[in-house]
Amino acid sequence: MILLQTLSTDSLSMADSLSMNGMGQEIGLLDLLIKGGYMMIPLYLLFILAIYIFVERLMTLKKASKTPAHLLDQVKVLVSSGQVEKAKMLCADEKTPIANMIAKGIERIGSPLKNIEVSIENVGKIEIYKLEKNLSLLATVSGAAPMIGFLGTVAGMIQAFIAIAQEEGMVSPKLLSEGIYEAMITTATGLVVGILAYLGYNYLVTQVSKLVHRMEYASIEFIELLQEK
Repeated sequence: MILLQTLSTDSLSMADSLSMNGMGQEIGLLDLLIKGGYMMIPLYLLFILAIYIFVERLMTLKKASKTPAHLLDQVKVLVSSGQVEKAKMLCADEKTPIANMIAKGIERIGSPLKNIEVSIENVGKIEIYKLEKNLSLLATVSGAAPMIGFLGTVAGMIQAFIAIAQEEGMVSPKLLSEGIYEAMITTATGLVVGILAYLGYNYLVTQVSKLVHRMEYASIEFIELLQEK
């Protein structure tokens, strides 16, 4: 009876110690990010850069797409009635890609229609370049972040195996596991940053494409207006 009580007490104490050790080994997200090593620094910088580019481009595209739907109708009425200066001032007040294209076309009224088309097209190319600014950099982040993460993992694994090679006697499984999971942190972080940057890039490209189609439609309508005149 005494033996059973002793075994029961020992088993309970062992379970308690294991549970306490398990609780002590819980690692938070911040601890994991810190243990990723020095290769986490460029990943942090790329993440901040990706967020900045996405927010800045999103605000720019939102502002650029605020051209009033009735702008072309107002320009058509003013140009048809000979109030070219008022039409030009109306477009200048908007300061959007579509308004800038139409304003350039209004400035060229009286020139051959082909010259007006070329002027509008040139302004459109400049506006598209402004809209696509830094998108290529965001695409670079989406590709570079996972590669930097893999590089950090390889470097971490090399360090882990060097530590194992220098260990005398039995190699502790803890030493091996810690080296491996710390190395894998950079891969996970790089993939997260790369995926977020890739999704943000594709979303912005889609928004730019929609705006470019609106610009093309507006330029066609303006040319047709001049042909009718």
